[in-house]
Amino acid sequence: MSMPRIGLVLGGGGARGLGHIPVMEALDELGIVPAAIAGCSIGAIMGAARASGLSGREIRERTLEVFGNRTTAVAKLWELRPKRFADLLAPGGLALGQFDAERVVSIFVGDAIPPSFSDLVLPLTVMATDFYGAREVAIRSGDLRKAVAASIALPVLFRPVLVDGRVLIDGGVHNPVPVDELPPGLDFVVAVDVIGQPEPTQSRTLPSATETIFGASQILMQAVAKAKFEKRPPDLLVRPAVGGFRVLDFLRVREILDASASAKDEVKRRLERMIESQPGEVPALEAPSRPALERPRRRLMRRPPEA
Repeated sequence: MSMPRIGLVLGGGGARGLGHIPVMEALDELGIVPAAIAGCSIGAIMGAARASGLSGREIRERTLEVFGNRTTAVAKLWELRPKRFADLLAPGGLALGQFDAERVVSIFVGDAIPPSFSDLVLPLTVMATDFYGAREVAIRSGDLRKAVAASIALPVLFRPVLVDGRVLIDGGVHNPVPVDELPPGLDFVVAVDVIGQPEPTQSRTLPSATETIFGASQILMQAVAKAKFEKRPPDLLVRPAVGGFRVLDFLRVREILDASASAKDEVKRRLERMIESQPGEVPALEAPSRPALERPRRRLMRRPPEA
C-alpha cells in the first residue's frame, strides 16, 4: 500500500503552538512526510522549520535549547532592546513596546529557517494579512524569513512588516488555521488548531487589559476558523490540550509539550485507521474523555488512479 499524500496545517496561537511539535513527531514516526504544509503565525515558524527538512524531534530539541533555559531566553530578549533612538521609530511614528518581527525571527529562530522559499524541501504556504487591503495573503515564494515575520506580526506586540509594497500583519487575523490554502489532490488533510479560548483566573473575576486584548483575538480567530472548517473540513482536526496556556508562555515550553504529548499517540492511532480504511466514509471513533482531536465525517479526497 502506497503512503497517502497528506497535507499538514499548523495554526496560530502563540506559545500554545508549541503543541504542534508532538503532531509533527507523530507523522515522522509513521514515516509520513507531508506533501504540503500551510502555516500561520507560530504555525508558520513550525511549518517553515519542518519544510526546511528538520524532523519533529529536531524542532523539539531546538525549541528546548531556546526556551527551556530561562537565562538563554532572557539573553535573547535582551538582544531585542533598542540600541539607539532611531530604533524606537517605526515608519508610521513612535513604536514603543512593539518588537521588530524580523529581528525576533532572526534571534529566536536562527538557521532553523532558511532565507528563501526556494531553499525548502517541502511545499510551504505562509499566511499573513494585508492591513490596508483588508485581506489574507498566501505567500509561497521569495524571502521566507520576512514572510514568517509578517505572519507572526501580532498587532500591539509587533510592528507590521513591509513585503513587496504591502503592509502585512499576523495571518491569524484573517486565516488562523489555513485549511483552504493547501493544494488540491491530497488524500488527507491534518489540521492543528491551537487558538484556544479565554479562560478565567482564580485570583480575580475580571481579566486584565492585556488578557482582554488577547482573549478578544482568540474569540475572533475561533469564529474565522469555524467558517473555514465548514467550507473545507479537514480529515483530522487536532486540538492539543494547551488551552490553559497564554500566548506568551514560551518559558513554559516543557509544560506545554507535556500537556500536548497525548496528541501524538492519538494522531498516530487515528491516521493509521484512516490510511488502512477503504475509500469512502471513515468509521466514527469514540472520542477520549478530553478530546485531543476532532474529525468531521465526510467523504475523503482520494487521488485518481494512476494510469
